[in-house]
Amino acid sequence: MNRAERFAALEKIAAERIVILDGAWGSMIQTYGLEEKDFRGDRFADHKRPLKGNNDLLVLTRPDIIRDIHDQYLDAGADITSTNTFSGTTIAQADYALEHVVDDINIAAARIAREACDAFTARDGRPRLVAGAIGPTNKTLSLSPDVNDPARRDVTFEEVAEAYRQQTRGLIEGGADIVLIETIFDTLNAKAAIYAAEEVFDEIGERLPVMISGTITDLSGRTLSGQTVEAFWHSVRHANPWSVGLNCALGPKDMDAHIRALARAANVRISAYPNAGLPNAMGGYDETPADMVRVMEPWAAQGVVNIMGGCCGTTPAHIRAIAAAAHGKTPRKGWVCEPVMRLSGLEPFTAAA
Repeated sequence: MNRAERFAALEKIAAERIVILDGAWGSMIQTYGLEEKDFRGDRFADHKRPLKGNNDLLVLTRPDIIRDIHDQYLDAGADITSTNTFSGTTIAQADYALEHVVDDINIAAARIAREACDAFTARDGRPRLVAGAIGPTNKTLSLSPDVNDPARRDVTFEEVAEAYRQQTRGLIEGGADIVLIETIFDTLNAKAAIYAAEEVFDEIGERLPVMISGTITDLSGRTLSGQTVEAFWHSVRHANPWSVGLNCALGPKDMDAHIRALARAANVRISAYPNAGLPNAMGGYDETPADMVRVMEPWAAQGVVNIMGGCCGTTPAHIRAIAAAAHGKTPRKGWVCEPVMRLSGLEPFTAAA
């Protein structure tokens, strides 16, 4: 199958049942007990900065581990597996002085995921797709890093957009089927990613589906930059995404009201991939597969979502349980959006018809 054929097959699946996304990457990588030497490999043996914790680099130095994680999630029932590229931009890799290997990271990550998907498809004929994961970077465009200087920014919109352009090109070259802009805490960063992706689509003469996933940072029901979920949707709906949703920060119980609010507001597919609860005192995650499914199964049964998976703390066992809970459930139905003016700041605004 080529990319167009794989996506056409996914469209058919999405019309019939709930699509399953994979689970956490960072917390899964931690289970391997890796040391500095694993992150360095031979290529970066003499690099001047510590590299432990740079999980994206493992696609170059320990591709066997990355492939193993993909295989576990695909075996658990994932239809879509995301690339290990959450920090795959020059902005994020600057912390490790590795801006010069960003192309290699994204191309390699997508190729590993592509090979894993193709191997599973060859076994049973069921298409599996690669989502090129694009994280929020470690800088924000909407907020100042200095409370005493509200106008200060450490990066410009164009710099963020250029970093995302580079990442998107690499992911597509490596074989990604979907562009996944995820864990959005600052909508302006997300808009830079959307802008960058559209420019790359124009360059290559092909438009990939875009998935957008925001993050509600606490029980306030808002992103870090202050938007409600409906205002967030109004801010990104111009991208005509294949799906919009929420991930990270919250467990299913705390995400419940917010994913339902987003489902009421958005007229595209809804995705939900929460954490396995909130971090405990040791930074771990305590919710079992059964704990998560207890809240997530009603999302499937009540037609709230189209795509389900897991974020921090989730494992292949969680994804297997989520896939089982979604089995046989009808996906959320689309609806036609009334053509009225919709604006957003921190709150949404809808003009009277």
